[in-house]
Amino acid sequence: MTEETTPTADPAATPEQAAMKMQILAQFTRDMSFENIVAQKGLQSSDVQPEMQVQVSLDAKKRNVENQYEVICKFKVTAKNKNGETPLYLLELDYGGIFHIEGVPADQLHPFLLIECPRQLFPFVRRIVSDVTRDGGFPPFNLDMVDFVALYRAELARRAEAQQAESTIN
Repeated sequence: MTEETTPTADPAATPEQAAMKMQILAQFTRDMSFENIVAQKGLQSSDVQPEMQVQVSLDAKKRNVENQYEVICKFKVTAKNKNGETPLYLLELDYGGIFHIEGVPADQLHPFLLIECPRQLFPFVRRIVSDVTRDGGFPPFNLDMVDFVALYRAELARRAEAQQAESTIN
């Protein structure tokens, strides 16, 4: 006698219990600019003692394909000379990724896109910044790790403050 079993539904297949899936479909440099101000102005490289400033901003949007999102990390790296604040170079990089994401609850999607996705892209951004600054005639600049959680929280606080200021004006 053989025993028949009926297939049971996989709990991971239900929307409430779906496993989170993330896949990087593509990565790309959307825009990049490097201005070597030392070379343009003819400054002596022996007088160069760089002081670095890094600005980071993020953007994410839904694509026309189901479960696909585009995330752009924007980095602006400014090097100024400590001996007088003379600008040395300016690097602007917009680096993007296209992600296929499933199983992330709707209320957690926004932070996921602006925290986890940039974390996946960051090593590539770091390499590009290092290579471009080295190829531009400067010591390679290795970006420090970016705390994307703190960046996200700061942006939420800035938006809340802007909304509060707007509501007090009206």
